[in-house]
Amino acid sequence: MSKDARPDAKDQGKNEQQLIEVRRGKAARIRERGENPFANDVTSGELPLTELREVRARFDAVRGEDGRYVPETVEPVPFRVAGRVLFVRGFGGMTFVRLRDRTGELQVVCEEAGLGEAFGRLDEVDLGDILEVSGSAMATKKGELSIGAQSLRVLTKALRPLPTKTSFKDVEQRYRMRYVDLVANPEVAQIFRARSVIVSAIRRFFDARDFLEVETPTMHPLVGGAAAKPFKTHHNTLDMELFMRIAPELYLKRLLVGGFDRVYELARCYRNEGISTRHNPEFTMLEYYQAYATYETLMAATEEMLRFIDAELRRVMPVEHAAWAAARTFTLDRFERVSMKAALARALDAAGLPGDAHELVDRDDAPIKEWAKTAKARGRELDWANFRSGMKKCTSPGERLFVAYEYVAEPFLTRDYREGDNSVPVFITDYPFEVSPLARKKDADPTLVDRFEMFLDGREVCNAFSELNDPDDQAARFQAQVDAKSRGAEETMDYDHDYVRALEFGMPPAAGFGMGVDRLVMMLTNSPSIRDVILFPLLRPE
Repeated sequence: MSKDARPDAKDQGKNEQQLIEVRRGKAARIRERGENPFANDVTSGELPLTELREVRARFDAVRGEDGRYVPETVEPVPFRVAGRVLFVRGFGGMTFVRLRDRTGELQVVCEEAGLGEAFGRLDEVDLGDILEVSGSAMATKKGELSIGAQSLRVLTKALRPLPTKTSFKDVEQRYRMRYVDLVANPEVAQIFRARSVIVSAIRRFFDARDFLEVETPTMHPLVGGAAAKPFKTHHNTLDMELFMRIAPELYLKRLLVGGFDRVYELARCYRNEGISTRHNPEFTMLEYYQAYATYETLMAATEEMLRFIDAELRRVMPVEHAAWAAARTFTLDRFERVSMKAALARALDAAGLPGDAHELVDRDDAPIKEWAKTAKARGRELDWANFRSGMKKCTSPGERLFVAYEYVAEPFLTRDYREGDNSVPVFITDYPFEVSPLARKKDADPTLVDRFEMFLDGREVCNAFSELNDPDDQAARFQAQVDAKSRGAEETMDYDHDYVRALEFGMPPAAGFGMGVDRLVMMLTNSPSIRDVILFPLLRPE
């Protein structure tokens, strides 16, 4: 928005309440004339209301290569338009107003000859007002397509002055007043349009493959579907404690038992965990389950899905996509598939550490300082304190493998797996069964499970595995989670007797997949924080 806007620019220095009172006075004058400053009768005009994009499209054929219009080539077609006022600028007997609607922006040229008495009421128009204008298309001497106003009125009086783009930079205020952020920072609105395109593309991808979109409960009687700390709530009539769902998994797999062989849900989930650039307590997940498929089936489908979504984003928003794609530090042209053990071995070698370092790190005689010096010399600074602390808590070889991978390999995936200047997405496969309580054990090695997590530019985006459908094995895994909870572990699942009963009726062999939609939007739009892709993220009270 222009800083030299009339009349708000001359009011700079006054406090906001004074500006609000001035605007209330203008609304009162509009009412005194018998007009409503908060009208809702735009459907009753003689001309249909036309979106600004359509006005521009009407004259695309006469637009010059330099983007300008020759006045003589613009036919004076009548239009009625509406939009938010971005600036008002006066030059003698002529005033220029720029409007924005959901489709774009357009200039309105106001002259006394065209508006008559209404020209004198332009001082009632402020930045942020919603204005209705009727007039004929024209081009200015500078070659800008415009509407020559023949009538105008304020449809909605904005009582608070909108900030300028340069004055509205406080990040928390932008998140808190997203309704202002979307107006003051048009690029923010493009992020959320992109999010809508991405969600629509997800639906099209699965609908075209004969998946059924379903809805499952968001309030659960038990904690299940993932290892996370839940939010609690209470149902008064039933006098029942409930948990806001951390994942829809166990309900979706019940549907596999019921004969729905392909199901998906775009699920709102809630986890009572910290807030960071990658975590918001309320977030959106895609989960889908496919009978007669394996985790390897879903790896191929993930590659196809991500490329499809990105192609749809490019098709619908070509200009914005080009800018986002140019700034990316990753590629979707090639994907890597690496077992957890192989990823750890590669990372240990790259850090100059012995292959058994992760087996020894928690021992008091481990040469941690020597290892740290060697790794640092190779550009690999590890969090040795937390690495050692995490290993001391492990009670099995599988847990030790997982912790070692998390500290030694995962932080360097973008460095170890590249194509030219860009990182490539990495599927980390073959997780220990101890950290995968719902995944099917590998037939060839029951210490591992058929599972993958996919990391895009170093960020975990999705998790998938061949599903465990042996009810006795599942019961034992649930009991292990209960035992861990009794030892003080917080992020564990409850024993779900009904789910075990469902498996006893027989669930077909299947594979399941979960993906954070917010994180995917972050990656495809180069957004640094998850709050940038959630319209109203959770914030501390003002």
